[in-house]
Amino acid sequence: MIGHYFHSTFSSLKIRNYRLYFFGQVISISGTFMQQVAQGWLVLKLTSSGTALGVVLGLQYLPILLIGPYGGLIADRFSKRRLMLVTQASFGLLAFILGVLVYTNLIQLWMLYIIAFCYGLTNAFDSPARQTFVIEMVGKEKLRNALTLYVSGVNMARIIGPSIAGILIIVIGLAPCFLLNAFSYVVVIVMILLLKKEELQLTPRAIETKGQIKEGLNYVRSNPVLLHVLLMMTVVGTLTYEFQVSLPIFAKFTFLSNAQGYGILYTALGIGGVIGGLISAGQKQTKPFMYVLFSFLFGIAVLVASFMPTLLFASLSMIFVGMCSIVFTSLGNTLLQLESRPEMRGRVMSLWAIAYAGSTTIGGPIIGWIGQIGNPRVALATGAVAAFIAGGWGAFNLLSFRFSRLRMKK
Repeated sequence: MIGHYFHSTFSSLKIRNYRLYFFGQVISISGTFMQQVAQGWLVLKLTSSGTALGVVLGLQYLPILLIGPYGGLIADRFSKRRLMLVTQASFGLLAFILGVLVYTNLIQLWMLYIIAFCYGLTNAFDSPARQTFVIEMVGKEKLRNALTLYVSGVNMARIIGPSIAGILIIVIGLAPCFLLNAFSYVVVIVMILLLKKEELQLTPRAIETKGQIKEGLNYVRSNPVLLHVLLMMTVVGTLTYEFQVSLPIFAKFTFLSNAQGYGILYTALGIGGVIGGLISAGQKQTKPFMYVLFSFLFGIAVLVASFMPTLLFASLSMIFVGMCSIVFTSLGNTLLQLESRPEMRGRVMSLWAIAYAGSTTIGGPIIGWIGQIGNPRVALATGAVAAFIAGGWGAFNLLSFRFSRLRMKK
């Protein structure tokens, strides 16, 4: 029984291409989380402003909000593998520049704004390509397993990255976090180059015609599952997933902790994500009901975390936040990819990137302002309310459509 569950949980890692990709991403994303912790602490060091932290994150995700559909169209038209080689090299260069600026003490807030925007510009093209490349490595049957393991890998990185960052910031300083992140992109580029092209299950590329962005938007509007999954994630992505803003101010101003305290909260979030991901990876079915359910559970977990009296209890509660967060995200991602036509998948997933990350452009400054003017606990609780609203929306719209479709089949 245990052997069967282990086999089903890690089945996609038997595929050589995906295995290389997975471990390369874990290394790279560990570096990314190191940079996120260092960047959040850098902004607070320069400004002591939660609002400024929200603005940096807002700028980092603004390009996804503005040109995300074009990034998805590029992913539909061109080789995802080649596109990722370009984007990963760009990420590495930006991290290296930021590390040098911090190391030489030349960094200023306006420079951080520019680098954050450039990072977001690159991510607008990288995210849809990276999301839709998974199915080319593993196929439809193993898609949910591969996506969930990928998210689990992201959360392993959330454990590794912040833990290292918290130590490095205290012992050496901020600069090594950015420079190590730059090196991590070299690793992932090597892994992508090692993939065997003949083993990829390439999806049909979209033929260049006029109105393809509008075509993608109309396609999503015509499919209630795609539409309501994206709307739910937009609400949650705007106000609930702002942990890069809420956790630094939660650690600094509520618990009067240093960067290590922030790292502990982020690590706990990652531990929960790994647990939730491994549980989810062994499940074979993906149903809208589960997506709605975990929206509510996610909200409950965040609300409980906002009331915790000490850093220790807050960290323990963040484990449950991470568990619910990862199941919610992987369910939504899988629903979208399985429901989408192959030639539309890049454009659909670009809208997912807007809902999940681009919404930070709006939500990041809002949560930062609430945490600074009001209270960091209120900032977290605001995210919980957003998850409840999304769950209610899904229960009313997504599930009612699902039930009506089942009745039609009968």
